[in-house]
Amino acid sequence: MMCMARTYDHPGEQRHPDPIRLLGLRETPLSLDEVFAAVGDDAAGGTALFVGTVRDHDGGAEVTGLGYSAHPTAEAELLRVAEKVAADFPVRAMAAVHRVGDLSVGDLAVVVAVSCPHRAEAFAACRRLIDELKLQVPIWKHQLFADGTEEWVGA
Repeated sequence: MMCMARTYDHPGEQRHPDPIRLLGLRETPLSLDEVFAAVGDDAAGGTALFVGTVRDHDGGAEVTGLGYSAHPTAEAELLRVAEKVAADFPVRAMAAVHRVGDLSVGDLAVVVAVSCPHRAEAFAACRRLIDELKLQVPIWKHQLFADGTEEWVGA
C-alpha cells in the first residue's frame, strides 16, 4: 500500500488531510471489505464502488485465465491519477487496488471506491478514477483462450 500525507484546498469544505486512503498493486486476492472500509467517512453522503472481474470471454473467444503485469512506475502513476481525481472532485476518501500476476475466471482484478458528500459526485469521481486508471497506469493483460491462443491487451 502506498499512502503519503497531502492536503487539499477546497474553500468551505472540511476534508480529511489525505483522502487517498488505500492504493496499490497486489499479487494476493483483493478484498471488497478492505476497500469499502478504507473509504468510510462520516461526512460522505455517497460512496461508489467499482469491481472489475475476470470474465470468461472476450471478443467471442472463451477466456480460461489471464495474467496482469505492471511497469515499475505503475504505483507512482496510480498515485498521480488518484491525486488528479481528488483535486477535481470533492473527494472525502478514495481507494484503488489492482491485481498483478495470474488470475482465474471470476477473480477480482481491480477494485476502486470513492466517497463524496453527494452520490452524483461519488459516481462521477469513481468513474473517472477507473477510466483514468485503465488509460494511464501501465498495467498489461495477457489473456489465455480455450483454443490455445493468447493475446496481450494494453501492451
